[in-house]
Amino acid sequence: MRSSTKQQWILACSLVCLGAVGASAAIVPLGELDLTKMPTGWGKPQVNRSITAQTLSIGGRTFATGVATHAESILHIALDGKTERFTAYVGVDDATGPRGSVRFRVFGDGKVLFDSGLMTGNDPAKRVDVSLVGVRQMILLVGSGGDGVDFDHANWAEAEFTVGGRKPETLDVPEPPAEEAVRLTPKPGPAPKINGPRVYGCRPGRPFLYRIPCTGTRPIAFSAANLPDTLHLDKNTGIITGAAPVERGEYPVTLEAKNDHGSDRRTFAIIVGDTLALTPPMGWNSWYIHYYHVTEEHMRNAADVMVSSGMADYGYSYVNIDDCWMKKRGDEPYRDARGAILPNAKFPDIKGMVDYIHGKGLKAGLYTGPGPWTCAGYVASHEHERIDAEKFAEWGFDFLKHDWCSYSAVAGGTDLEHMKRPFQLMGDILKSLDRDIVFNLCQYGMADVWTWGGEVGGHCWRTTGDLGLEQGSLLPGFYQIGLSNARHYEYAKPGQWNDPDYILIGRIGNAHRHDEEPKPTTLTPSEQYSYMSMWCLMAAPLFYSGDMRYLDEFTLNVLCNAEVIDVDQDPLGIQARPLVQDDETLIMAKPMADGSLTVGLFNLTQLPREMSVDWSLLGLAGKRVVRDLWRQKDLGTFDGRFTATVTRHGVVLVRLIPAP
Repeated sequence: MRSSTKQQWILACSLVCLGAVGASAAIVPLGELDLTKMPTGWGKPQVNRSITAQTLSIGGRTFATGVATHAESILHIALDGKTERFTAYVGVDDATGPRGSVRFRVFGDGKVLFDSGLMTGNDPAKRVDVSLVGVRQMILLVGSGGDGVDFDHANWAEAEFTVGGRKPETLDVPEPPAEEAVRLTPKPGPAPKINGPRVYGCRPGRPFLYRIPCTGTRPIAFSAANLPDTLHLDKNTGIITGAAPVERGEYPVTLEAKNDHGSDRRTFAIIVGDTLALTPPMGWNSWYIHYYHVTEEHMRNAADVMVSSGMADYGYSYVNIDDCWMKKRGDEPYRDARGAILPNAKFPDIKGMVDYIHGKGLKAGLYTGPGPWTCAGYVASHEHERIDAEKFAEWGFDFLKHDWCSYSAVAGGTDLEHMKRPFQLMGDILKSLDRDIVFNLCQYGMADVWTWGGEVGGHCWRTTGDLGLEQGSLLPGFYQIGLSNARHYEYAKPGQWNDPDYILIGRIGNAHRHDEEPKPTTLTPSEQYSYMSMWCLMAAPLFYSGDMRYLDEFTLNVLCNAEVIDVDQDPLGIQARPLVQDDETLIMAKPMADGSLTVGLFNLTQLPREMSVDWSLLGLAGKRVVRDLWRQKDLGTFDGRFTATVTRHGVVLVRLIPAP
């Protein structure tokens, strides 16, 4: 056989053999796999339709087949090494319009096979075409754009495997690696240390109540130099009572605490004017632990524990009832002959309960709404706003959460005027009362409430939906809530705070099934430190909503770190700004009143890693003493850059102080 003829014969044989291999391969759509093992940040995966049950569409192009999901989303897939390829078109579903920002990645045996980069709404679809020959484990990952997961509808369109062996099989998401619950917060020493805010806002002549937050071995003797004549300090308890001065202005007071082990002093400015909540309010709320089971006894016990556990010694002061204290629909009468709202049978002496809470130097809060009914179906304040507010003040409440639920049915419109109206109404009423009541707007961020919440009299406002209902896949729900809240940093200031919802650690109830017994949080220790760090950097209201009956040492260590709380309570009142924010990294920085800068390095990935921050990013120059706030110790003096190892989903929270 001549050489040229032989080569042609070999080529023909090769083509026949390749054709035989190709013929044996099968096409397996991604939608044929078990997608119950594909967690998503919202909703459930959909096959051959969008996450909102519409036609799959990316960048104006429609697709008949594929899988729709929502960031954060992950799918682990086992292969036998004989799967040849994975192909798809990816992008943000057109239902979001220009909104939504996601990143698609494909991993094979730990290596990145495809990375879409950041994709936003209306971007054209990107083609995925990766070889899987020899690959045994594959991951399909959809991350957010680092700005929360709102509108992050993500499509794997025309997604399919070319399979030469066994059909791909989805796997359960692996359990996170076990973490030791290391207690980072040093235990307080026996000598007194005064904690809490350095400024306090009140209105002229209104009732005044403040318990000096102070750790140390009791008994402690308290004193207050330059305390206004209208106020009285109980030297044994550290509780200040009386009435705010009638004359407006700033009253600098020097607080002092002494015991057998030492003493501590702190300047405390009482600012008499129109602004309350000069620092974010701190306390406990009943919702995520008691739901509709809440009773007066629960509230009294919570007040007891707030003091006995030491939480009050770090500045926690509000004991707040959420929904379900009033009469439920059908349990008439809802109001007395004058029209005043009636508590239900679980609250036989609500005025006595408030007096009990006040007797401990703490404050009391409660809940209502502008609609006819609350979220849980109890009577609310629609068309009874004035009489209800007056009753709340008569009972002695210091905080009011006003929840939108059911108001849509009576709002009369959806424009900005109608969105503001019920809160303006209640805000004006509260200002007219002879009692200071902090006003919390709960309407889930509708109509960009952060731009007008203060205008209608609000002191803090929810910026998102309920955290307890937030799904998490790659990251726990608090990350997405926090990342969304972080975007509104420019609107926060003393007396006006963005509220990302409560702190859900320790033992908590099930937000979907209210009759279930409380269970320990599923958050890892690192995630809990990240949670508290993020909230404090954002100058968020700090309300714990777990079980006060079962507070363990680790939970208290997260809730009660004086140096971390100082970040939240800093009198400058600036919310941290996100400087780096993507699906792997979050770096936030918060200027402090003393000229230092608090920085949080958050690792959003699944593995520990080294993270750095450059002074140029922070707008700094020169040497800085870097202090680890959780461990309450200096790490050294650094110039130009700081680097640290950060745990999976963990944080390093440091304060950068100008070097002497």
